[in-house]
Amino acid sequence: MKDLNKLNLGIYEKALPKDIDWIERIKLVKECGYDFVEMSVDETDERLARLDWSDEEINKIHEALVNTGVRIPSMCFSGHRRFPMGSMDEKTREKAMELMQKAIIFADKLGIRTIQMAGYDVYYEEGSEQTKKYFTENLKKAIEWASSYNITLAIEIMDHPFINSITKYMEYSEIIKSPWLKVYPDVGNLTAWPENDTLKELELGIKQGEIVAIHLKDTLAVTDTFPGKFKEVPFGEGCVDFPKVFAKLKELNYKGPFLIEMWTEKSDNPIEEVKKAKEWMLDKMKKGGFI
Repeated sequence: MKDLNKLNLGIYEKALPKDIDWIERIKLVKECGYDFVEMSVDETDERLARLDWSDEEINKIHEALVNTGVRIPSMCFSGHRRFPMGSMDEKTREKAMELMQKAIIFADKLGIRTIQMAGYDVYYEEGSEQTKKYFTENLKKAIEWASSYNITLAIEIMDHPFINSITKYMEYSEIIKSPWLKVYPDVGNLTAWPENDTLKELELGIKQGEIVAIHLKDTLAVTDTFPGKFKEVPFGEGCVDFPKVFAKLKELNYKGPFLIEMWTEKSDNPIEEVKKAKEWMLDKMKKGGFI
């Protein structure tokens, strides 16, 4: 029987070699010592096509998960970057909602419990009160669909000012008032914005019962002269004080999962980097008294 007191530490799909199939990827997750993998369904045609996988393809993945004990409990669904729910273009909004429906059905078939969604109304367009209104209306509809399938939609704290804090997320929690809408913060993104107090933000999210999982990533902070760097910052070279974060999470009795977010799928030795990242993060958890 599995130890339910054990730390649950996962790895992002894009940290692992790109040109392998899912059966091999799941085996690698096990070999690297992780408990689960988070699937990416991003804005590329290649990854959006996953939403149309056949039942046979999905069943093969189920078999690999059972055989290894690895799980896919969450999906990072960033397809809305290209097809945003708040777009001023009606056809784009329709496409966004079509993808949302597909993502919920796909998650249900694969056993994914949480769909992490991007926290912005639009990305490539200019935002306005109208794009915010469209986003809110469509998020309400998406929550209705997700709730009927027992799927949680969790907003990521972003590299974009629209929802770049748990405080800003709470506005939507208050509007929608659904147990199926939660927040999935990224400590790197939280810390990069100078107006945020990362520890207070995490406390808000946990005390309100809103945080379902946490992304672990380093970032370079936003300043008056620098837009920040939100991806591919080596652990320990950014602005996140991981021991302090873990000490706060220990104080708050956080028991949810952690996901190490990396983009090493095309590096020379991604497997070695993934293993090193785990050891580095466990060391910081120990220094913070989390484990």
